[in-house]
This record gives sequence, C-alpha cells and structure tokens, in this order.
Amino acid sequence: MYDIKKWKHVFKLDPAKMINDEDLDKICMSETDAIIIGGTDNVTEDNVIQLMSRVRRYPLPLVLEISNLESTMPGFDFYFVPMVLNSPDVTYQNGILLEALKEYGHMMDFDEVIFQGYLVLNPDSKVAVKTQAQTNLETEDIEAYALMTDKVYRFPIMYIEYSGTFGDMEKVRAAKETLEEAHVFYGGGISSINDAKAAAEVADTIVVGNLVYEDVKQALKTVKIKEKS
Repeated sequence: MYDIKKWKHVFKLDPAKMINDEDLDKICMSETDAIIIGGTDNVTEDNVIQLMSRVRRYPLPLVLEISNLESTMPGFDFYFVPMVLNSPDVTYQNGILLEALKEYGHMMDFDEVIFQGYLVLNPDSKVAVKTQAQTNLETEDIEAYALMTDKVYRFPIMYIEYSGTFGDMEKVRAAKETLEEAHVFYGGGISSINDAKAAAEVADTIVVGNLVYEDVKQALKTVKIKEKS
C-alpha cells in the first residue's frame, strides 16, 4: 500500500479538460508521487473513465477526488473525500458522504478512502462559489480549523485550496505548525518552480493542477522540489 505521507508532489488532472497523449506521458513519467483526478465542473462518469484508463497504464498511485456520486467508480488506489470545513452548506461537509455511504457503504474498502479537512480560501474560485465557502479567515481561524481537522475529526489530511491564485503561505504555515498528526496538502496558483518551492517550504505535499494545461514545461519543472527531500 502506498504511504501518502511520503508524497511531496502530485499532479491534479481535471477530467473535463483535454490533455494530449504526449503531455500526459510526460506528466505521468515525471517522478511525481501520484496523480489525482478531480475537478469542480462537468465531472462525469464518462470523462473520469476515459482519463482513468489513460493514466492507469503508468506505475504510480492514482487518486479520485470525489466531487459527485455519478463519477465515482472502482479502479483507483485511493478516494479522497473533501469535507469543506468552511462551507455553511452541509452538502459539502457530509451530505455527499452520507449519500455515498447509503449507496456504496456495504462495498467500500475504507483503507482506500481518505477523508480531508478541506479549506477553500480563494473567494473567486469556482469551488468557493459552489460550496459558498467563507473564505475571509484570519490566522486564528486557520489554526482553529487545523485543530478541528487534527484533534476533533482526526482526518489524516488537511487540504488548503486557493484554486487559481497563489495563496498566503503564512496561513499555510500556521496550519502546519498547529497540526500534530494530519498531513498538509496545498493547492492553488502554482505557476513556476519558485512558487512550488515556496509552497513546499510550508506544506507537506504540493498539488499542481492548472499549470499542466497552461504550460506543461513549467509544470514539469515543479517536480524538482523533490530533489531537496
């Protein structure tokens, strides 16, 4: 079984976006630690299956980040279940999970299901709008959410998502320094190796997503952050 706490760098691929075979091969052979498949809009059973079948040929961990039940299927190494802590809508905290357990609970392998304390912090992002996330958080709020993740819910991952913009690394640092057990994932706005290095200084794992589609050469350079570890 793969150990997610050893991951330093992962690429996140959106099933609703196109990536050609050459670029996909470069991404999957880049020495990244894992591939996450997930997105906010237009995630369907068909496009998840298509992308999964293309990535599955490569010898690296494959994760499905669950955004809806319709696109959830077997064949992945892990299933990340985001619990959006700063959303007032219970749908994005445990509502989707409830429906998943009602339908698939009897067949789930809970060793493959990873719950995430998820903070959405870019108010202009699609995921913030969709989840109605309360993004105007002070450092004290971040620390309290970190305690909630670590000590109350005991989730193994705290995922800090700025989706589309490079975030406040001091807030990420505050979360990291508060946590004792949970592993910090950071995603959002990584557009260069310098961004990747800055994020990797304060997070355990960095997630590179949009850059894959904007500038694959720059995306591949971000894997270099693993050289220091």
